[in-house]
Amino acid sequence: MKITIQLFLVLFAGLMMTSCVSKKKFISLQTELDAANKDLGKCGEDLNIYMSRLSACEQDKIRLQSELKNSQNALELRQEQMQDLRDQLADAKAQRDKQLSTVGDLTTLSQSASENIKETLSQLQTKDKYIQMLQAAKNRADSINLALAVNLKGVLKDGIEDEDVEVKVDKTVVFVNLSDKMLYESGSAKITSRANEVLGKIAQIIKSRPELEVMVEGYTDNVPIKNSCMEDNWDLSVKRATSVVRALQKTHNVDPNKLIAAGRGQYNALASNDTADGRATNRRTRIIIMPKLDQFYDLLNPNNAPK
Repeated sequence: MKITIQLFLVLFAGLMMTSCVSKKKFISLQTELDAANKDLGKCGEDLNIYMSRLSACEQDKIRLQSELKNSQNALELRQEQMQDLRDQLADAKAQRDKQLSTVGDLTTLSQSASENIKETLSQLQTKDKYIQMLQAAKNRADSINLALAVNLKGVLKDGIEDEDVEVKVDKTVVFVNLSDKMLYESGSAKITSRANEVLGKIAQIIKSRPELEVMVEGYTDNVPIKNSCMEDNWDLSVKRATSVVRALQKTHNVDPNKLIAAGRGQYNALASNDTADGRATNRRTRIIIMPKLDQFYDLLNPNNAPK
């Protein structure tokens, strides 16, 4: 029992000693742990700082790469612009050399060109005089035609229906349209007595103007005609024009050298042949009073222009 108690005391003392040593060590280790945790917390803060710096550096890297690319693009653009400017400069030099050559040629040709210009101006002056002469002649012809038309209307107005006679001025000529029913007997080229009265008045005007010629044109409608005297409408239109010319010459003493007879048949119609009124309009004889052609051609001859 005594031995057991002693053993217990020894063990208890050993345990007490062991407990005292472990507590000190625990406190030491706890202190080291706290220091380690503190260092770990500081390291974490430092890590966060370095991570932020790293992120900023990466953003700077991306920005710098973008700026570098933009700078490279700008450099390429500047190089292209410089090449364009070089090309333009070369082209300008070529144009300058060409213009210098042209100026040299112009200097050589200046005397000849001056003489050509003088000659051209002289020709223009001559042409201007010719144009003025033509204009004056046209104005004179217009005045003559107007006076002629007034005279014809004056002598034809008495005793003649307006629908049977029409006087007009067309460009350089005066013409008188005479209706078929007033001039001829039905279906023939024979002149009526009333037609001779009208032709006599027209003949007075014609004989008073020796510088004019007279063309008589016959027209028909499109109704076919064929008998012992007429082959067709061409034949009828010509025979009617010839009857009028013959009456002007033989009955009214108009110089035959001034007379022309022509037939136009059923063509150059004034109205549709589908109606009776249209056919009546188309059956007509036209007396055209115009300047003599030789005088007209003389007028157009440049050699007759004033010098």
